Amino acid sequence: MTMINDILSLPEQLRWGTGLELEPLRTDGPIVLLGMGGSAMAATVAAQAASPRVPMVVHRGYGLPNWAADSGASVIAVSYSGNTEEVLSGVDAAISEGLSIAAVASGGRLAEIASDRGLPYVQVPGGLQPRAGVGFQTAAVAAMLAAAGQLSSVDRALDEAADTVEQLLDGGEGGAFVLGRDIAAGLANRTAVIYGGRGVGATAAYRWKTQINENTKAPAFSGTVPEMNHNELEGWRPEASGGFGLVYLRDSGDHPAVVRRLDLCGTVLFGNVRRVGEVRSAGIDPLARFFSLAVVGDVASVFMAEDAGVDPTPVETLEEFKIMLAKGKP
Repeated sequence: MTMINDILSLPEQLRWGTGLELEPLRTDGPIVLLGMGGSAMAATVAAQAASPRVPMVVHRGYGLPNWAADSGASVIAVSYSGNTEEVLSGVDAAISEGLSIAAVASGGRLAEIASDRGLPYVQVPGGLQPRAGVGFQTAAVAAMLAAAGQLSSVDRALDEAADTVEQLLDGGEGGAFVLGRDIAAGLANRTAVIYGGRGVGATAAYRWKTQINENTKAPAFSGTVPEMNHNELEGWRPEASGGFGLVYLRDSGDHPAVVRRLDLCGTVLFGNVRRVGEVRSAGIDPLARFFSLAVVGDVASVFMAEDAGVDPTPVETLEEFKIMLAKGKP
C-alpha cells in the first residue's frame, strides 16, 4: 500500500535534512511562515521546536498579517507543490512590501520566483502527496529557522526524531502499527475526536484529524486542552455522543496543570462517550515528541481507510475543488 510505504519513509525524510547548509538569514523582526495543509503542519512543527528570539507565527491564508510590513517581518514560504495560491499571495505581498523572503518547495511557481529573485530556497524531493512529505518539509523549515538563528542543534533534533520514529515503525512491525491498528478498530463506525495539550500534543491531534480526513475520507475533529475545558467539555452528553470515539495524546512536555486536566477529562467523560485509546510521546526534543505521536495517527488513518474499503492516497474531492476554483480565473 503506497501510503504505508510513505509512512515508513518518514525516518529517511527527517534524516534527509541533516547537513543542509544554508547561508545565514536576516531576521531583524518577526518571522511569518506561510503555508497551508501539510506544508503549514511542517512549518508549525518546526516552529514549535525552535527557541525563537523574535515573534514567530504560521499564517494559514491569503496575503500577510496586517502588521507584517510595519514590523519588518521576514517571510518563509512553504508550499510542497510550489503552487499553493494562498502562499503565492503572501509571497506577492511580501515582494510588494520589500520584505525578506525565503522559500521551501519541490518546484512550481514558488521555485521559479525564488530562482528569478535569488531568494534563499530549499528544494525538497517531490512526487508525494504533500501530507506524506511532512518529514522533508519539516526538515527544510527547521534548517531555515536554524539559518535564521532561531533553532539550535537542528541535526541532533532531526536525528533523534528519525531514530524515535524508526523504532516505533520497525519496518511495519513496531508499536506504532500495533497501537494504530488497535485504535483504528476502536474507531470503526465512529467519528474520531482527538485531544492534546497546548503545544506538541494539540499540534499532533490536529495532524491526526487531517490524516483521517484525507486518508480515511471521513470527518474527524481535534481539540486543545485547556481550551476545551472552557466550552467543548459541556457538549459531551450521553444522548449525543454515541457515534464518537475519543483519543487522548499525552506529551511529556505537557504543563503539569494540563496533565491533571487531561486526567480529569477522562473522569468527567467516562460513560458519556467511548474512549478509544491514549498515545504517549517518546523522545526528548519537540520534533521527536511530535512525530512519535503523529506517526501512530498516520498508521491508524490508513488502517481505518483499509477497513472502510477506500484508497487512502488520492484526494479527489480536494482536486476537484481546486479545478472549480481555477475556472474563470484570468
